[in-house]
Amino acid sequence: MVTEEQKRFFQEQGYLRLEQVFTADEIEELRSDLDYIMHTFADWNAAWRGEWRKEYVDDPSLVEQVKLVAIHELQHYSAAWARAILKPELVNAIAELLETDVLEFHHCTLHAKPPREGAPFPLHQDDPFYPHEDGLLYVDALLHLDDADEETGCIHFLPGSHKLGRLEHIMGPDTAPHLPTDKFRFEDTVGVPAKAGDVVLFYLWTVHGSAVNKSDRWRRIVRIGYRHPANRQLGGQAMGRPGIMVKGVRPKVEGITVDVYGNWQAREAAKV
Repeated sequence: MVTEEQKRFFQEQGYLRLEQVFTADEIEELRSDLDYIMHTFADWNAAWRGEWRKEYVDDPSLVEQVKLVAIHELQHYSAAWARAILKPELVNAIAELLETDVLEFHHCTLHAKPPREGAPFPLHQDDPFYPHEDGLLYVDALLHLDDADEETGCIHFLPGSHKLGRLEHIMGPDTAPHLPTDKFRFEDTVGVPAKAGDVVLFYLWTVHGSAVNKSDRWRRIVRIGYRHPANRQLGGQAMGRPGIMVKGVRPKVEGITVDVYGNWQAREAAKV
């Protein structure tokens, strides 16, 4: 349950840290499964590219060397992670913040920064990756598997930036979507350190980013996206695929057809 003070802070600032949503035992199980998933299935060369790196990496020798480990949809690899996205304490908190009794899971993604060379993220909104009609009816939840601080490259936010609505990003084949570095400066952001088991929430339109992991520790977080099921997706990641209803019953929305087969393609019947 979130307090009225937490709700006001989230609505005003655009982000909120929830302490110890997951227990130590749950985190240990998630870490164990994640270690296997990372070494068996993940992309170890997933760092975002672009000229913006020169603004975020102090050491010139590291500009092209920073690394990120990533993989989508952990619930397809582990039962523990399937349970994590359904965690009642997390789901109910987000529903309270959005003032809704229905909530849909959209997707999840691992972002793991290796020690000493973990890649930074330029300031951006998540909207370019999976745009929705209403960025205030979509919440991203960062589940922390490790303690995160300034040394490891914890998440940073531009307070109140969700009120700016959808922003135009620099995009192209050689760069990850990001905001102009001369207009959106990392030094104007607020860092949000967190402990393993904490979850940091923010709106789809909240401007955020993070610095290089300069420590000798991992910084592993999993971003879990939740939305109001009537919030129409406009494109991008998981477009056209219905998510799992994690709270309530899906409302009927004009113009939205739920295709439980998603993007599956018909296959020929096997010959026997």
